[in-house]
Amino acid sequence: MRRILLALPFALLPLTIAQAASHEHAHDHAHEEHGSLGAHEHGVASLNVALDGQTLEIQLESPAMNLVGFEHEAKSAADQAKVAAARQHLEQPQALFALPIEAKCAVQESQLESPLFEAAEHAEHKHGDEHGHSDIDASYRFACANAEALQTLELGSFFGTFPGTEKLEVQLIGPSGQQGAELTPSNSRLSF
Repeated sequence: MRRILLALPFALLPLTIAQAASHEHAHDHAHEEHGSLGAHEHGVASLNVALDGQTLEIQLESPAMNLVGFEHEAKSAADQAKVAAARQHLEQPQALFALPIEAKCAVQESQLESPLFEAAEHAEHKHGDEHGHSDIDASYRFACANAEALQTLELGSFFGTFPGTEKLEVQLIGPSGQQGAELTPSNSRLSF
């Protein structure tokens, strides 16, 4: 499933280098204080999107803080409920990523990974580091019968469901080539 998405970072490397170089001078001081770009940063998640023929792949990588409000092991009933709710939302990608109905996309495969999900499944056997940074990764593959109708991907519902996410740093490979974008709750539409 990740064949296309694994190639994405290498394909977009020139774009990433150019973007980093253009921002390097203006943000040198900020990077010294806050670490390097692309590091685990609360409020910011990355979204890789690749459209190849009739196959659309979406990969989300986010600090758990953005999606559940914490990163420690969910021990309380309230924390366990937040993890379960986030997982339930992530298991319904059509509700999070508003794909045009005309594209006739159906989920072929999905995969969710996080120490928080594993801890919930194996709570009695888990003795992890409560102070580490937990991420949540989600990968989806859609088969789109009419991929030509995929002109946009609307993420307003994603931002509404996970208000702790303030920004999505997007890498896209589509019919128009490769591009990078930065989406926010007020600018939540990605164009292919």
